Amino acid sequence: MKSLRLGAVAVLVALLASCAKPPRASEESAVSPEARLQQIPPADQQKYAGLRDMKAWRNPYLIIRIDGVGLFDPANNEQHLLKPDELSNALAALPATAWPYGRVVAVAETSPTGSEDERVAIRRNKGIVAGTLESMHILINWVPSV
Repeated sequence: MKSLRLGAVAVLVALLASCAKPPRASEESAVSPEARLQQIPPADQQKYAGLRDMKAWRNPYLIIRIDGVGLFDPANNEQHLLKPDELSNALAALPATAWPYGRVVAVAETSPTGSEDERVAIRRNKGIVAGTLESMHILINWVPSV
């Protein structure tokens, strides 16, 4: 009788173990934004050093704003407004073709036209963006204010 109970317990344990959910593929392949960006080659300054007109810039272009960071989309001439803490995910989501010069972004800041509070907001966002890019080993190509 005891061996029958032990056998039933063993079968029950085996059934419960087989009901456990297998890990999802997206969980297994989850890679941090920093790791995805490290797959992009380092910046190649020879590819962009001669650019004088920023309209020809082909890598990501950021605009530091009072209310966040604008990620310029040249395909439709729009800025996508991001919070500074969303920047790493947004850059990591870009396709490899968005990085022809390697791991470098152009960064400009809007010229504050108003109060000291606006200038402080620009400086704060600029510091956060610079720190974020530096931590991800992305070179910054500072360009004149817009």
